[in-house]
Amino acid sequence: MARQSADERREQLVEAAIRVMIRDGVAKATTRAIVGEAGVPLGAFHYCFRSKQELLHSVIERIMLRSLAFPAAPLADGASAPDVIRATLHAYWDGIRERPDEHQLTYELTQYALREPGLADVARRQYQHYLQANIDHLESVARLAGIRWTTEIPVLARYGLNLLDGLTLNWLIDRDDAQALAALDAYAAHLAALAVPEPSDVRS
Repeated sequence: MARQSADERREQLVEAAIRVMIRDGVAKATTRAIVGEAGVPLGAFHYCFRSKQELLHSVIERIMLRSLAFPAAPLADGASAPDVIRATLHAYWDGIRERPDEHQLTYELTQYALREPGLADVARRQYQHYLQANIDHLESVARLAGIRWTTEIPVLARYGLNLLDGLTLNWLIDRDDAQALAALDAYAAHLAALAVPEPSDVRS
């Protein structure tokens, strides 16, 4: 059997931690449970991570990278600004529906981190990343649609984060697809009302 590099072993442990946390909860994701899931000796954990806090950072970053970004949405040539806004939000929502267990885990990780001494920074970094993802999304939409926002982007991004965060949690509880999409479309329409065309000389 080929010897694994430290990076490969870290990847293995992060994925094992995610599986254990989804199945048993964050509080029960002990180092022994994680290495057991990964099928590696206990010493491998301490070789790859200095602490459980470092592992939690890695778990959150992994979930965010593959689940919480705003993916590119297929757009027809000449799509209007409202169409661009709606399409990008629907592409994001598709990712929520594809990985509900991981999204549920993010809420549990936040609450766990806030309650555990020394782990509050995990929750802060988590939501700083979410906020930056929303800022990046709004800037990308503005470029794609040839618009500018009439509300400051950091303020609009925080508003959008709060709305999408609440909408996701609500859907995880009731799994009402129709109501979730109706609310998402209402948010898209509200965003479109906060956009004005970018002057052509600025776009060029």
